[in-house]
Amino acid sequence: MLFETEKLKEIQLQIDLILEKILEYENTYKTQIASVHPNYTESAKNLIHYLALRSFDNDVFQDKLNKLGLPNTSSSESSVLHNILIYKTIINHLLKTPDTNFQHSYISKSESKQLLKKHANALFGEINRNRRTRIMVTQPTIAAEDKNFAKSLTELGMDCARLNCVHDNEIIWNQIIKNTKEANPNCKIMMDLGGPKLRTSKMKPGHKVIHIKPKRNSLGQVIVPAKVWLAPFGMLPPENMEVDAIIPVNKKWLKKTRKGSYITFKDSRDKKCKITIESKHGLGRLASCTDSAFVTTGTQLTVFLEKKSTSEIHTVHEILPLEEVIFLFEGDYLKLNKKPILGEPTKYDEKGNLIEYAHISCTLPQIFSNVKKGELIYFDDGKIEGIIKEVTANFLLIEITNAKKTGGKLKADKGINLPNSNLKISGLTEKDKEDLKFIAKNADVVNFSFVNSKSDIEDLLHEFKKLEASLGIIVKIETKKAFKNLPSILLKAMENYPIGVMIARGDLAIETGWKNFAVIQEEILRICEAAHLPDIWATQVLENLAKKGIPTRAEITDAAMSQRVECVMLNKGLYIEKAVKMLDKILCKMQLIQKKKMAVLPKLEFSKNDL
Repeated sequence: MLFETEKLKEIQLQIDLILEKILEYENTYKTQIASVHPNYTESAKNLIHYLALRSFDNDVFQDKLNKLGLPNTSSSESSVLHNILIYKTIINHLLKTPDTNFQHSYISKSESKQLLKKHANALFGEINRNRRTRIMVTQPTIAAEDKNFAKSLTELGMDCARLNCVHDNEIIWNQIIKNTKEANPNCKIMMDLGGPKLRTSKMKPGHKVIHIKPKRNSLGQVIVPAKVWLAPFGMLPPENMEVDAIIPVNKKWLKKTRKGSYITFKDSRDKKCKITIESKHGLGRLASCTDSAFVTTGTQLTVFLEKKSTSEIHTVHEILPLEEVIFLFEGDYLKLNKKPILGEPTKYDEKGNLIEYAHISCTLPQIFSNVKKGELIYFDDGKIEGIIKEVTANFLLIEITNAKKTGGKLKADKGINLPNSNLKISGLTEKDKEDLKFIAKNADVVNFSFVNSKSDIEDLLHEFKKLEASLGIIVKIETKKAFKNLPSILLKAMENYPIGVMIARGDLAIETGWKNFAVIQEEILRICEAAHLPDIWATQVLENLAKKGIPTRAEITDAAMSQRVECVMLNKGLYIEKAVKMLDKILCKMQLIQKKKMAVLPKLEFSKNDL
């Protein structure tokens, strides 16, 4: 009994220290709390209380509570002060000491749930489905052309539509919004600002050739014919159609073809090849080819319309040059140029001696003043890893430390990440400010990319005032700096109503390191829970299913975990409708056994005969 009394007194002392810290923090940050939107006053206070709690190492405290059979603090984010006071009352009762009144307002667990629900409804709209978690779907260009597409997504489970300002234009955005609102007037429109994305610049043009390459097995046998798009110059295939090659041809000649027509030609190697028309799509045709072929400008095509005697000859129109690709292996060197010099692969002389390192430029040359020797650099979503070996006025010399054994392919417009560098890049670009004018008039929420500090939020709110905009904000957390500054970013953003947080897991994983990302993702979820702010689970959710039609086991588990947040984002893909349907089912089933972090225990059905 004496042992338990000593343990209880230790817990009592720790509780008093936490309460003192809560009052101290609340006084320190009273200006920030007073500045938030009135709807967030209690939420801002609770966030500050949570930061005060987390200023202690609570492992020992939690362990003591567990050993005494008392509830611990691991799920107290949403109502911190209320939970601490409950512990205080229990401990005082067990020690038979007077329960001193703590004169301070607080919110209960049930009140915090209502606040989160209120804030989520304000941001995403009320959900009229048999699930708690919303589904946000990134809109492809086809959504502007096909009204039934938006209707289908809505019926399958889409609650919010996301448009990315990096792609398309105002005419297409406007049509997508119109079609979406006609399908579901309550569907919220979320628009992403592009932000100052750091990417690789253009490569030097290669040969003017189209390589048709069917898929083969290990024996060299064709298992999947190549998909070929035949169309007038500049006409691309529908966005939801994946093709392996595009051949520009005369529209009058092509107009005469139909399903079953076939085309013969000799490629650049004088090899006889054949293409068969599979389907018609406006002025274009989708065809298949089982031959590996190299098609160049002027290649003569002979189309057989119905019978072999009915044929017409045509030559391939001007083919755009292929973009060069840089293949990088571990131990190779790459120059990242400051000036906009077209990229090229490594050059060797006839004897195989190195003449010049592979080189490419970047879209944000201002980063050169922020990087240092020895810092890490990643390309193409982390597929190619390197370390900066030399920093000069004109280029960075990078040693490749990790890539595919067959060589990492580096092309133009691929992302660059510098996780160790202190990049001084603003969250708003001039294009973002122009796009905001459209967003303010046509969307409900702006997704704010590349937020690093509260000053970025201040810039956005300043633009809101200039435009007299009334918009929700989703803050995209995608850098290490953004995570470190998350509390101050949220308190500043909470001056606007409503707001949410998107965990941009792709960039964030690279920026923070693969081994750290799982912990950081969990911490973001906890901080948002403390602020009663809805989260968006983003990046590659059911990606394989959306793009290839078949999910992986890992992404099914990932989708199941996403029920912990208020919204899940899907990227576009050929099978996006299938992905929406699958995610809807997963979320509905998961909430039967788990509500956010809390396990739900429905009746378990199993065979007693097997016991």
